[in-house]
Amino acid sequence: PPRSTLFPYTTLFRSLASKEEFLSLNFFALYGCVFVLLGFYAIIWQQVLKHFSLVTAVANKTITIIWGILFGKLIFNEQIKPNMILGSIIILFGIALLCTEKETERNSYNE
Repeated sequence: PPRSTLFPYTTLFRSLASKEEFLSLNFFALYGCVFVLLGFYAIIWQQVLKHFSLVTAVANKTITIIWGILFGKLIFNEQIKPNMILGSIIILFGIALLCTEKETERNSYNE
């Protein structure tokens, strides 16, 4: 679902806001973006749940952690550490397990 690409931007705007002077206009503007994005996120999430199975929705939601790592590297030049890669692999494995388990259950019910 497209909602998965929206959430990592909240982390991006929070990170940018943390570099601004506390209570400055830029600080409020960036946190305002966070709140607007979270509002859209909540609305879109409700729509996603109406149109997709919960397994599919959750699988797509967890991928945002990987987007956060990539944004951190590309935008803030943060170091990607081995434990971050390991965590990403575990997340991807969990997503695959969820999706495979759901498919297996669906096939066993149809037999």
